[in-house]
Amino acid sequence: MEAIILVLVIVIAVFAVTTLVKSVRIVPQQRMDVVERLGKYKRTLSPGLNLLVPFVDAVRTKVDMREQVVSFPPQPVITSDNLVVSIDTVLYFKVVDPVRATYEISHFLQAIEQLTVTTLRNVIGSLDLERALTSREEINKHLSGVLDETTGRWGIKVTRVEIKAIEPPPSIRDSMEKQMRAERDRRAAILNAEGHKAAQILTAEGEKQAAVLRADGDRQARILQAEGQAKAIRTVFDAIHQANPSQKVLAYQYLQSLPQIANGSANKVWIVPTELTKALEGLGGALGGLANMAGDVPAAGVDSAAVEREAAAAAEAAEAEARRLNAEVRAAEAETSSSALPQVPPTAALGGADYAGGNQVDKA
Repeated sequence: MEAIILVLVIVIAVFAVTTLVKSVRIVPQQRMDVVERLGKYKRTLSPGLNLLVPFVDAVRTKVDMREQVVSFPPQPVITSDNLVVSIDTVLYFKVVDPVRATYEISHFLQAIEQLTVTTLRNVIGSLDLERALTSREEINKHLSGVLDETTGRWGIKVTRVEIKAIEPPPSIRDSMEKQMRAERDRRAAILNAEGHKAAQILTAEGEKQAAVLRADGDRQARILQAEGQAKAIRTVFDAIHQANPSQKVLAYQYLQSLPQIANGSANKVWIVPTELTKALEGLGGALGGLANMAGDVPAAGVDSAAVEREAAAAAEAAEAEARRLNAEVRAAEAETSSSALPQVPPTAALGGADYAGGNQVDKA
């Protein structure tokens, strides 16, 4: 009898404990529990300690009120230019009404996924590939608006929709890479051409400035040379007039300049005719007369170096006069040969001993 009473007490205690456990419900933060009484919605338990009627009230669903993120698998979508692309999407949402999310739709997450796929196909189907790749922000806004409007009656708020990746077919990717490579090559060629153009312009400007500077330098050098030559000629001229050279000095300088006269690059045979000797005698007489008029005595106080310089200048003048006379002689010989005059014997032309009409100077 005592054993039966003991068993009965234990059963009553277990029942009391079970009843107590079923009547007390602790709900954590950011979670809402939907309670049904006898299969009908009764109330929603808020976070904290809540009491239920044992064996009458039951928790139907436990709804997480935090914002959730779900990534959908890649979906094949056809663009307006008939290209199949694979698009990955990420969805951010939160439950704002646990009762409607429980009773308005079954498996709301699966419903959101299917709605996202169909909306994405509608949006991408109206765009070509190039616009679809560059209009992600526009696609995201359109998806978010459509999903938010549809899921609002389910007690769900779609906060954000993002497209992770748009993968075109491999052949299209190869074509895009070739196009991008060609575009980069074109830009590189343009930059190289512009650089080459700028380099040529700078080089031309540098050469221009260098040519101007060289021309200016040559001009100044020639001016300085001309000024120096003018001063030298003036100095020699003044020195000659101050030294008053004698006839002997002039004759001596002329004799020294005769080898230089015959040393011309175009002279092979130089003939000195008797007319030239007479001209030289006349030149000497004229110089002698000038010397007698001015006095054939060197001026006092003039050094020998000055006299030598004056003599050299006079010799150059005589050399020029001799060249002029030689040219006249050659012209006269040419006229004589053209008039069919008797030819001069070869020995006379070469300055033989039997030719007494003139003197000759041979140049090997």
